[in-house]
Amino acid sequence: MSDDAVTRVVVEIAGSEISFETGKMAKQASGAVVVRQGDTMVLNTATIGNLRDIDFLPLSVDVEERMYAAGKIPGSFFKREGRSGEKGTLTARMIDRPIRPLFPKGWRYETQIVAIPLSIDHVHPYDILAMNGASAALMISPVPLPHPVGAVRIGKVDGNFVVNPQEEDLLGNTDLDLIVAGTEEAILMVEAGANVVSEAEILDALDIAHDAIKKLCAAQHELREKAGKEKLVVEVPGVDPGLLGEIEASHGHQLREATQVFDKLERQDATKAVEVAVVQKYSGDPAADTYAEYSAKAKAAFAKLEKQIIRERIAVEKKRPDGRGEREIRPISIEVSVAPRTHGSALFTRGQTQAFSVAALGTLKEEMRLDTLGLETKKYYWHHYNFPAFSVGETGFMRGPKRRDIGHGALAERALVPVVPSIEDFPYTVRVVSDIFESNGSSSMASVCGSSLSLMDAGVPIKAPVAGIAMGLIKEGDAYTVLTDIAGVEDHLGDMDFKVAGTAEGITALQMDIKITGVTFDILRDALAQAREARLDILGQMDQVINAPREQLSAYAPRIITVQIDPSKIGLLIGKGGETIRGLSEEFESQIDVNDDGQVLVYSANGELGEKLAERIRTMTKEVEIGDAFKGKVVKTTTFGAFVELAKGTDGLLHISNVSPGNRVGTVEEVLNKGDEIDVRVVEVDRERGRIGLRLAEDPEIAGKSVEELATVGAGGGGGGNGGGPRRDRGGDRGGGRGSGPGDRGGDRGDRPRGSGRPRHRADRDPERD
Repeated sequence: MSDDAVTRVVVEIAGSEISFETGKMAKQASGAVVVRQGDTMVLNTATIGNLRDIDFLPLSVDVEERMYAAGKIPGSFFKREGRSGEKGTLTARMIDRPIRPLFPKGWRYETQIVAIPLSIDHVHPYDILAMNGASAALMISPVPLPHPVGAVRIGKVDGNFVVNPQEEDLLGNTDLDLIVAGTEEAILMVEAGANVVSEAEILDALDIAHDAIKKLCAAQHELREKAGKEKLVVEVPGVDPGLLGEIEASHGHQLREATQVFDKLERQDATKAVEVAVVQKYSGDPAADTYAEYSAKAKAAFAKLEKQIIRERIAVEKKRPDGRGEREIRPISIEVSVAPRTHGSALFTRGQTQAFSVAALGTLKEEMRLDTLGLETKKYYWHHYNFPAFSVGETGFMRGPKRRDIGHGALAERALVPVVPSIEDFPYTVRVVSDIFESNGSSSMASVCGSSLSLMDAGVPIKAPVAGIAMGLIKEGDAYTVLTDIAGVEDHLGDMDFKVAGTAEGITALQMDIKITGVTFDILRDALAQAREARLDILGQMDQVINAPREQLSAYAPRIITVQIDPSKIGLLIGKGGETIRGLSEEFESQIDVNDDGQVLVYSANGELGEKLAERIRTMTKEVEIGDAFKGKVVKTTTFGAFVELAKGTDGLLHISNVSPGNRVGTVEEVLNKGDEIDVRVVEVDRERGRIGLRLAEDPEIAGKSVEELATVGAGGGGGGNGGGPRRDRGGDRGGGRGSGPGDRGGDRGDRPRGSGRPRHRADRDPERD
């Protein structure tokens, strides 16, 4: 391939080169650009299809992740990629949102944007490159996009803003993950997660981002000049001013009354009735050839008049469709513990938007495993959002989450992540689900509020409650009105959808989509300040219902108890072939997890059984010390005493002289038999010889004695204590317990004569015992 066929443009952003290359790959697409930063490469294509006779923009965006890009093989049964994962879906949405408003009115060609990561270096995230590449592919294609879109990420690492931070920094090392897209003139889209960041810092980050966006747009302009194709000409449809005037004169009054009905469904019905009357009047004879044309013109004129009436009423008269003031929040109703058998639940209703959020707690084994191109491999907290058709009074297929559901779920999850405790502090997997039962604007922010409430109801010790609010904008010339808590019609006809979530201290998540280019930083500053005012109001109302996480978990939630043991005792806990740990799980009806650091997690549906199991684990894995008390089981009797199991794998010897304090007995069996449970105290520990000496807890000779005094009492039987007895029969704690694995048998000498061969497993020594 000739180098003349390849066009390459390079731009430096924050000391790192980003290149745009075309003419080498995917040359049959309408536009194809490979964007590269470091060793991360993304192929981006824009393809024009058939002309459609439709009244909407036929644009689709797909991000196709290929596991080979990161040197991985898919983990699915079929070993090939399936439907787009969450990362791909969210990236596709971020590509779509800033580009869609820039398409010219009247563009009816099927248009598809596809981004395929070809190489991933785990330093430079591919999403930013895909966003820039999609715009570049459109710029060199025949699509008449008026402006390129640049995208950049801003992080906050060690207190400093960083442009396009490395992927490792995004895994818990940054207080801000802010993605911004825009043109040279204005910001169009913002997506952010933040660790309680102030509004002022957000504005500073947006300013830094826009400087970098201008450079990326300039690079795309250069690529367009060098390799761009001729643009298609599109006739922008207009509305007949005369027809618009006639409709306003004949039906303007009815339309104004219809659009002021407070109830959403009633307002829709009333508005629809006026539209039907207008279309019937101005479309002519349904049998005429001109009916379809006149009907379309009448509908377009009616839609413009409706938008004009609502926007003018808000901007000039300061009256919203449902009668509220510009800063007024719809009435809020909050209930918690709604579903009795769930771990935590909440019903959050704001106006005609209602979210039912439920928190479910699970063990750490129930974490979400991630088979993606990224560095993150698992999650212990996540949020799912569902938007059934009945929530807006419609019918529809129930076929799993749509892209919008995934996006809104990710936004709510991002809003709560900064306040959810770590697994070290709260060793549970946590899943929250928000089902939207009613919707009339800002259901994602309702799910943020509901999630926060359900987590507190479940007893999850979140650091602070989180609330969310959606802001809108109506801008006419230089005058503008920022709207708090926008309803659906205000979102549809307005100029901005700005969602802000956070605690009383600062912002935790942000999502903004702007439909016009004239939104200034002053407008954004006003919107953030107004959003904070609303957020504090909602947090205050939430506080009146539940002001802190419940002290006790639900009776139906699993109990998790953490026990720290010496890592060298892990083998003792597990036992030969897992025998010990399985036996404990069955006995106490619980689940036991242990990691390499010796952290043991006990999961139990029964708190009492869980506590007993935790105490058993502590007992069996602790180093036995003089003065320790045990309820032990006699596992063997001999001529010189009784072996008492203090814990799994740890025995001590109660000498025959001490089996009945104050009395001499001929045999141990006169007092004790195998299987008897007795209370004992440790009076001797000889780790070098593997000897633990015991006395009965009720023995008057040791009653009330300190550890130092017990050490002088001795275990009886001579040798190392005050009593006599053959040393070769030292009793079997096998060196104080099994070491790091079943093969570490310690000093299991028991009643085996000295010199009789290698130490053997206790079960080998006495088959009757097990």
